[in-house]
Amino acid sequence: MSITEHELEIKLEAVEDPDLGEDIISLGLVNDLTIDDETARISVAFNAPYAPSELELGNRIRDVVEEAGLEADLRAHVGEDHGFDEEVLPQVRNVIAVSSGKGGVGKTTVAANLAAGLEKRGAMVGLLDADIHGPNVPQILPPESDPGVTPNEEIVPPRSDGVRLISMGMMMEDDDDPAILRGPMVNKFMVKFLEGVEWGRLDYLIVDLPPGTGDATLNLLQSMPVTGSVVVTTPQEMALDDTRKGIQMFNKHDTPVLGVVENMSSFICPSCGDQHGLFGTGGADTIVDKYDVPLLGRIPIHPDFGADGSEGALVKDDDSEVQGHLEDVVGEVADRIGEQNRRKVSENVTYEPQNKLPTETED
Repeated sequence: MSITEHELEIKLEAVEDPDLGEDIISLGLVNDLTIDDETARISVAFNAPYAPSELELGNRIRDVVEEAGLEADLRAHVGEDHGFDEEVLPQVRNVIAVSSGKGGVGKTTVAANLAAGLEKRGAMVGLLDADIHGPNVPQILPPESDPGVTPNEEIVPPRSDGVRLISMGMMMEDDDDPAILRGPMVNKFMVKFLEGVEWGRLDYLIVDLPPGTGDATLNLLQSMPVTGSVVVTTPQEMALDDTRKGIQMFNKHDTPVLGVVENMSSFICPSCGDQHGLFGTGGADTIVDKYDVPLLGRIPIHPDFGADGSEGALVKDDDSEVQGHLEDVVGEVADRIGEQNRRKVSENVTYEPQNKLPTETED
């Protein structure tokens, strides 16, 4: 006799979320489960495509289903009933803000490589260069065409090696032209970038924020459903001081801090391979300990890390010694996004036992 849906649900209680520490049934991560013609069709509340942790959870679910003698048909779905915003950027699953307390720490380089790395894994990714006064994204990810315009006068982002991107740098006639804009004009451009861009369907929208904690950053946080923020710093104490202020800003605006990336953490000698802490060592650890946020990774200084003016993201360069460090950061960010989203589901959905699957929490 074939296994029943309730029996399979009980078996799935053995699958524990490694980040949240409870089983996927109790957490409300199974939306629906039906068995038809020896196939178990399961809808799970996963929302971080190509995140290593969610891929592993999916594999464990499939193992349980196959051990029960069934074929697994897994689908991922989250929506308003799980606590997710479906009004602002409804076709964008996750918005990741990349920030820094000060300029010159490699924030844009990290943002561009994060976008390219997620796209490399198979995700649909957009990159919004919100650093109006220093729009450097096109230097790392050169657009393959000019932006388009829809009949409704919405901007259509061009692509750069698979990543859809919009930058103020595309609006300037000359690369050396300065973006001399006062506050109201900056906000006008930001509103256009937020409300007037036809991104299409995206798994991740990476937003390269302006450095610091100014009005442009605050307006973005208040206007967009930000899933979480990535804070970029260097080991230098001055950069760390400003990073602390940035984390405090996100905390005050209830924006989850996914973690810290320590850029320029050490210098890798191209001749001997030794690492040297030119700007100090372990600086980000003090922030991780004080604010209880994850260290997403350390990226070393290396001559090929943009030093030769080459175009493209090194996360896609198989010959680069920095590629592995960048791939680790991409995987960590995706996992933290997944953890954040699953935690939101668990807080908005309650599990009802006695043969019932999770339903929306009632007021």
